[in-house]
Amino acid sequence: MFTHILLASLGLLASATKSFDCGTDTKHASDEFLQTIQALHGGSKGGSPAARAALAARDEPSGPIKIDAVFHIVATSAKKSTITNSMPSAQIDALNEAYKPHDITFNLINVTWTTNDDWAVGDKPADDAMKKALRQGSYDTLNIYFQTDLMGGVLGRCTLPSSMAQNKADPSVYYNDGCNVNANTMPQGSMNGYNAGKTAVHETGHWMGLLHTFEGGSCDGPGDYIDDTPAEKTATDGCPTSPAKRTCPDQQKDGESDPIHNYMDYSIDSCYEGFTDLQVARMRNMWGMYRNGN
Repeated sequence: MFTHILLASLGLLASATKSFDCGTDTKHASDEFLQTIQALHGGSKGGSPAARAALAARDEPSGPIKIDAVFHIVATSAKKSTITNSMPSAQIDALNEAYKPHDITFNLINVTWTTNDDWAVGDKPADDAMKKALRQGSYDTLNIYFQTDLMGGVLGRCTLPSSMAQNKADPSVYYNDGCNVNANTMPQGSMNGYNAGKTAVHETGHWMGLLHTFEGGSCDGPGDYIDDTPAEKTATDGCPTSPAKRTCPDQQKDGESDPIHNYMDYSIDSCYEGFTDLQVARMRNMWGMYRNGN
């Protein structure tokens, strides 16, 4: 079962505030995925230090994680000239800038260029046909489809990891694995405010097993099943630093506010700063359990 995370943006001008809608949350995730993150979490959000330590150690691969990546540039005839040869290289640099501090790096092994007015939109069944034709590598190869006209104002969507590819499954089983990203969010792209490559960073976080920091839209629920991300009820628009955004003040510790600088929120690119320690542990856990070597 594939689970997609959708990010929709209504404001595309530099002065506009981004407005998102997420098409998939934990209610749409596979039972297997939910059981896994609950087991890794070891309890409700805000669990014991022992549970947090267990998460950090459980099934976490030691040493560097090196991931092959393939970028597919898919443009309409009218917009193919808007994506330059330097943009994929700048995008892989943006990915590595975000993940390398956590000993996770990406090696861009290939870039494909396709002009197809249907595929560039990302609607089914054209999206399935595109991925069957273009996807490369195994389940541990990150495939990102940068589409110039991703439908509905969508910034991106990505699949969450699962056990479908364990024991070297036939690639036809997981042809749909990967991320769809609006091509104009790459560095040098035309989407002002969101053209530093951070959308792909966010989507890759989903591919590695992370949920949104505001998952569930509640201050009292398990949220993203990560203990060191402050409780957050709503997605962030822009980068509200003054006054600080605090949607769950009763659940947040003194001095805490919403994690607007976290890659798994919905902030503008310039607002993003990083992942938490336990988010990194979760990604390493999920990589070791589901993707590494498959």
